[in-house]
Amino acid sequence: MRKNISLLLLLLLLTSSISAIEISRIEPPSWWVGMKNTSLQIMLYGKELKGGRVTTKEKGIRIISVTYGDSDNYIFVEAEILPRLKPGEYSFTVTKENASTEFKYIFEKKGNGGKLTGKGFGPQDMVYLLMPDRFSNGDLSNDSHPDAIERAAYDKPYGRHGGDIKGIINSLDYLKNLGVTAIWSTPLLFDNESSASYHGYACADYYRIDPRFGSNELFKEYVNEAARRDIGIIMDMVPNHSGTAHWWYNDLPFNDWIHKFPKYTQSNFAMSSHADIHASAADNLRCITGWFDTSMPDMNLGNPLLLKYFIQNAVWWTEWAGLSGIRVDTYPYSDKYAVAEWISGILSEYPFMNIVGECWFSTPAEVAYWEGSAINKDGYSSKLPSVMDFPLQEAMGGALMQEGHPGWGEGMFRIYRSLSLDFVYTNPYSLLIFADNHDTNRISETLKGDVSKMKMMLAILATMRGTPQLYYGTEIMLKTKDGKLGHGEERLNMPSEGEFNSEQKEMADFTSKLFQWRKSSKAIHYGNMKHFWPNNNLYVYFREYADEKVMVIINNNTKPLELNWDLYKEAVNGSERGTDLFSGKEIITGALFNVMPQSAYIVSF
Repeated sequence: MRKNISLLLLLLLLTSSISAIEISRIEPPSWWVGMKNTSLQIMLYGKELKGGRVTTKEKGIRIISVTYGDSDNYIFVEAEILPRLKPGEYSFTVTKENASTEFKYIFEKKGNGGKLTGKGFGPQDMVYLLMPDRFSNGDLSNDSHPDAIERAAYDKPYGRHGGDIKGIINSLDYLKNLGVTAIWSTPLLFDNESSASYHGYACADYYRIDPRFGSNELFKEYVNEAARRDIGIIMDMVPNHSGTAHWWYNDLPFNDWIHKFPKYTQSNFAMSSHADIHASAADNLRCITGWFDTSMPDMNLGNPLLLKYFIQNAVWWTEWAGLSGIRVDTYPYSDKYAVAEWISGILSEYPFMNIVGECWFSTPAEVAYWEGSAINKDGYSSKLPSVMDFPLQEAMGGALMQEGHPGWGEGMFRIYRSLSLDFVYTNPYSLLIFADNHDTNRISETLKGDVSKMKMMLAILATMRGTPQLYYGTEIMLKTKDGKLGHGEERLNMPSEGEFNSEQKEMADFTSKLFQWRKSSKAIHYGNMKHFWPNNNLYVYFREYADEKVMVIINNNTKPLELNWDLYKEAVNGSERGTDLFSGKEIITGALFNVMPQSAYIVSF
């Protein structure tokens, strides 16, 4: 009897020992068979995993290596996924001393993400940028959530206002009618900071949609619903920094997972130090290792396990949800070689994916350095397929506000000059162009709610070289009631279509007509551009492709001007006949044409 009791106690002790191994997180949570890159890194997080041995009986999975973190609670498993592996659920065993535990891992078939997965976006598209918290509230029940620290505060400029994925889904028909073919949303991943979490740029979980926006499954539904309307989804990704509320922040896998300092050290934001031949190494180091903000720890992409973590995260969301493209936040604040490797890792799986980088500089030469195809003197390539044209954005607002007869080099010449510097770019037609976004002042505030100027701006945005991006609410000239500027104040709640006033409806109809027309214009998508020196604040340029030619006329003068056809004879021949998009009137080259003040014409020949 005593012998049996002893055996029972031993069995209980072993059972207790077995249950001591706990795995609370597995990232990425699933993967696919048939991927081009057959190497998979699985991060396990649990209780005292260090020293554990990882095995699997599946012959289609070969474990290459196991790496333990500086923390006792992490294991990184490097596995090779062999071609023989079939979709299904497979078991791995973690053994440590006399204890072991088993975890299941699902492999799906590659290609289930949807028809637009990895298809990219470009000059043929119109990208609509929205902030989900401020766009549309489709589900009142998730405005606050028990897993989230910050609760809804509808009346606070920097509070949560309740917008969500359901609201975006409900608005997809409106966006399609507006001419949108791609949607870029500011981050939808969980941001669990205690204040100002609405913007989403301080991630708390790279594999979870913020529960106040919805769920991972709802996000996939959103991507699929958009694809049904031929709208691709661009995901905003932030490899440069996470949030202090991230689940790993208080138990980092490695001591060098983030950049640490004896006391808080912010980036000096000296992005130009990357290309500056005179820059000190100290300035560059401070730029790429300093924190972006007190709540945003700077990630060390020089750690190869972290770099692979981020590559796989981007691939996971692309494949799992069916993303068309990616926008990268604060690209030049990272180690430029490591972040370029991140881009390469994504493109190796999705070679047609467009990834646009936020490289916020005021001069074309600085922006051009970050083109992936740039031939830089230092040999650097960012690998980015596209970058954002901040110089043109700054020129547009300044140009349109200088009406009448401004001095030499002012007014519409600002736009002309910005475009005249396109020679520094390898491919200026790949740039993302915009008049405003979530980080700038609204263009409607810059142009002081002037309807005529807003229409001129939209006409330029729709016909200029590059891929146009429209910020939510710009199509209705959304602006603050009291003129107070700032991030929280200008990131306004978008009214529903039924709430538009007469002026907003006029602007929305104008925008819809403009961008619906743009969808079918190959000259705008693919045509070369020729522009002419702006005389009397009159800016004229042409886009031409095959047998289609488009003439754009922007009169930012306060007086009507007679068009002097002789100035444009190298772009038009004889008595060509065209039609103005807005008035529907026939325009005959060489004939008398009075261009009305503060107006735009788009003439198709």
